[in-house]
Order: sequence, then structure tokens, then C-alpha cells
Amino acid sequence: MSDTRRPRKPAKPYRRPQKDPVRILAFEALRAVDERDAYANLVLPPLLRKAREKGDFDGRDAALATELVYGTLRRQGTYDAILAACVDRPLREVDPPVLDVLTLGAHQLLGTRIPTHAAVSATVELARVVLGDGRAKFVNAVLRKVAQDDLDGWTRKVAPPYDEDPEDHLAVVHSHPRWVVSALWDSLGGPRAGIEELLRADNDRPEVTLVARPGRATVDELLREEAAVPGRWSPYAVRLTEGGEPGAVDAVRQGRAGVQDEGSQLVALALANAPLDGPDGRWLDGCAGPGGKAALLGALAAERGAVLLASEKQPHRAGLVARALDGNPGPYQVVAADGTRPPWLPGSFDRVLVDVPCTGLGALRRRPEARWRRRPEDLEGFAPLQRGLLRTALESVRIGGVVGYATCSPHLAETRAVVGDVLKQFRGADLIDARPLLPGVPDLGDGPDVQLWPHLHGTDAMYLALIRRTA
Repeated sequence: MSDTRRPRKPAKPYRRPQKDPVRILAFEALRAVDERDAYANLVLPPLLRKAREKGDFDGRDAALATELVYGTLRRQGTYDAILAACVDRPLREVDPPVLDVLTLGAHQLLGTRIPTHAAVSATVELARVVLGDGRAKFVNAVLRKVAQDDLDGWTRKVAPPYDEDPEDHLAVVHSHPRWVVSALWDSLGGPRAGIEELLRADNDRPEVTLVARPGRATVDELLREEAAVPGRWSPYAVRLTEGGEPGAVDAVRQGRAGVQDEGSQLVALALANAPLDGPDGRWLDGCAGPGGKAALLGALAAERGAVLLASEKQPHRAGLVARALDGNPGPYQVVAADGTRPPWLPGSFDRVLVDVPCTGLGALRRRPEARWRRRPEDLEGFAPLQRGLLRTALESVRIGGVVGYATCSPHLAETRAVVGDVLKQFRGADLIDARPLLPGVPDLGDGPDVQLWPHLHGTDAMYLALIRRTA
């Protein structure tokens, strides 16, 4: 009897996965953010530097890796909702490294101009390298489902209708936790258009903003850098419109200039320019770490013959403040001290700034992962410290002097609620109108305090209240 079975096809030789340095680096950064609660803006630069030193990267590679990391983190909530519709189990049951690869692939498919085939194949190759061939097949199957529609189509499928649940709709479409959407909307007020513009701005890549420290660098010097343009509001600001490497700027490397959001510059300038009754010789930065505002205040104080004391509770952060102030043209001092139990005498200063620790909800453009880490209960943890620091600041300033209360959060519990509670208890202190001290800046509201916004001002959402001690 003859054997009629077909001969077997020879097995295909095993093909080793292709290592893509850009996507491997992006995956490593996402894993550090997930596993160690690291911040991307701290993790990514050393990874990029090491890759350049090895010769793996050029400028375009670094730009792509940066976009993959930050874009994935900004849109993580939206991508999770889409992936949940494409996976046959709850996302919490998917191993975190696999989920990181899937989210990275979803961003390439839905948030970049990378062609569909290239996005899927590159992510599957990454999965083969970092996860193994078995789980790479799972990644391939899920991403092929994701590729069946674009971002707008997917959000229409996975987001609840706005009319049924406005906050949940905005949370999914704009990739913010629902409680953050609610808090931002409460602080901003107004109709749907305003909150949507704000949420979109939180997902935009921010420009790099430099500050020319007075007496040490000039704006004209910084404007000689590639793609540099003047700041919108601060006379010391320069924006690098194409990103760039701030550490490659001579003035930044030498400490004569720094990287500082224009909102932070405006807060320091407003305090420095607030009218005083009496002398103007002693200034205090009561929460000085990591040193950006202290360096600007120190330079401004030096121009007037004033002395700056920069205080920071954590010794390692006090060291960063000292480094930022190194070379300041006038006298200054840096101390490691608890701002709620200060070593200086009451009434010692003419101007006091307290940029208090907070949830950081005003800087979600720069630290997109913070939106997924923060919880509503974090507000309760910061509240006593914020109130304590403001009370001490008011005690530290002399009668006729001015205190600036600042925070990089627009949450009402960290802004007006803190100021209102402390002023009810502290007799002899009055709010003064901060708006005239931000000349040319529009949309500052009814005052007397000021809330800056990414979508209105192109800055972080900095809050400032100026308070004069009167008795």
C-alpha cells in the first residue's frame, strides 16, 4: 500500500528578534515609572545620555524615544480603556510589563504618524525581545484589534456619552482620572469648552523655558540658541520652541541661566515687585528646593542690595538650592530648616515666598505620570503642612512686609481654602491684588489672587496669593 501522505514542509528557521534601541529604551523608562514610582523627567535623561555615549542614538532617535515615553504616559488612561475593549480579561490581570508594551504600541498606532504595519511589527519585535515569543503573539493579536480604528473612533466606542456622565466622558477622552477632571473643573469654572481646552493643554508637549538670571545672563544671549524666542510674559524668559537640550546651553551649564517655567518666574517677580511699607533688605524663600525660584529671587535681591535666605527642610534638596545659587552676584545664605519651626526670629523679613509642597496637579504637562499616582486623600496629607507654612511665613514677615503663597496646583483645597483658613485665624494680614504685578498677562480673573492656566497662559497652573502683614 503506497503512502499518500503529503511530505512535511521543512520548518522555518528560527528568526532572532530585531533589537530596536529606541523602543527598548522607551520600555525601560516606562518600567521604571511603573515599578519604582520614578518620574519620567528624571529617568529619561540619563537613559538618553547613556544611549548617545554608546553610539546607539542620534538626535532623531532621542526625539522619538522621548515622544514614545511621554505620549504613552499622557494618554495612558485613554489607551487603557481601549485595550480593555480588546483584551479578553480585566487589564489588572495582564502582567504589567506586557501592559507597558501594549500601551506603547497603542500610542504608536493611535497617537503618532507611524504607519500601522510598522507600529504593530516594531512593537511585536519589542515584545519578542523583552517578553519572549509566547507573549509576543498575545501582543500581536491585541494590537491588530486596536489597529481596526483610529483614536476618535475608539473614544466614541469606549467613552460614556457626555450627556449621561460629563466628567467620566472627559476623563476617558482626555486621559485624566475622573476626580482630577472634577477638581480642575471646579477651580476653572465655566462651560465645557474651557475644561476641554485645559485637559487638551495638559496633554500637549510643553516647550522648554529658560530663565536668564539677572546680572548673570541676558535674554539676548539665550536668544542666540537655535529655535529660541522670547517668553510671553516674563522679561527674563526664553522659550526653546523645538525642545532641545538645555544642558548644552552654555549659560545653563554654567548656572547663569536655568530651566524654569514662566509661571514660576511670574510668581517670583510678583513677590519681588510688590510694594512695601518700609525697608527692603531681607528676603526669605521658605520652601526653596530645588532652587529655581531662589536663584531668580537671589539675583533680583542682589540688584537692590538685599540679602536672600533660602530655607529647605530636606538636606539633599538644600544642596540643590546651594548649587542653583552658586555664583549669585549678591549675598545669600542657604539653610536646611523646617519652615514650620524656623530658626529665625519672627518679623525678620521684608518679603517672604512660600511655594508649598502640593499634589502638583498644575504641572501635569511636565509630569504626566503624576495624574495616575495622586489620590483625593493626598490633599488631606498636604493640608496641615500648607497651612503651617503659610502661618509661619506671616509670622516671619515684619509689619508692612509681604508674603507670597504659591503652589503648583489649581485645586481649590490647596489654594483659596488654605489662604482663607489661615487669614481667618491670623489677625493683621490682608490680601493685596496680585494682578497688577503680572503686567500684560490676560485672563487673571476677579482677583485679588491669581491662577495661571496652561491653556490660557502657556504656563503651568501656578497659583499666587500676596498678603501684606498689617499688625
